[in-house]
Amino acid sequence: MRASAALVAELGADGSTRLPVQRSQAPLILRRTPEAVYLVGGAAGPLGGDVLELQIEVREGATVRLRTAAAAVALPGRDGRESVLSVTLTVAAGARLEYLPEPTVAAAGAQHRTDIRADLAAGAALVLRDEVVLGRYGEPGGSCRTRLRVDLAGAPLLRHDLDVSGTDEVSLGPAVLARCRTAGSMLWVAPDGLTAGQMPSGCTAGVAVMPLAGPAVLVTALAEDARTLRQRLRPPDGPGLPAVGSIPGRPVPVG
Repeated sequence: MRASAALVAELGADGSTRLPVQRSQAPLILRRTPEAVYLVGGAAGPLGGDVLELQIEVREGATVRLRTAAAAVALPGRDGRESVLSVTLTVAAGARLEYLPEPTVAAAGAQHRTDIRADLAAGAALVLRDEVVLGRYGEPGGSCRTRLRVDLAGAPLLRHDLDVSGTDEVSLGPAVLARCRTAGSMLWVAPDGLTAGQMPSGCTAGVAVMPLAGPAVLVTALAEDARTLRQRLRPPDGPGLPAVGSIPGRPVPVG
């Protein structure tokens, strides 16, 4: 199956964010609510062999929060092919995007890849979460590859890859997952930059905090379960990075 969905957000004359383009194709169904735009699964999957594409453009001054209604469960296909989700994010100057999907669950036998590409203008803000869970309850899980590419003002900001499997001893070993079943990352890009006092530092058990060469910070974490992983992927302190879900002064999409 091949399917695509697209969302374009722009600032209306009344100061609210409007969505002149909201195009869906099963299983990628976009639904807007007063607090976010939700991606709702219109079919099972992704299944092996599926190629899904999601494009989000946030124009100057607009603000969008995108969530998913539930975790995506990647399932094996009959021919053993890989399923692919390709996400392209474009954020203009003065715009803000919160891309906050629920985890991708790689079921036993599944092979899945998520490719995320974000192009940010100078002065753009981004909050991006990516989480992987190996297997449903009682199963070892399949394989999942995630690739994150972020450019800021035309220059590379982040290149981040994760390639794990619930049956691969290298993935499960101390250098990668350390026997954990979940892994994830959170990226914050703040348009006004981060002062030394706002920049988090150091690591704790299962968590790594990495300031980037730009107004951004990446937090990665491992955990035994999805709930603990979400707790570990919490935002750093400081006014430079508003809390996830907090978009002060800007109505989120309607109209």
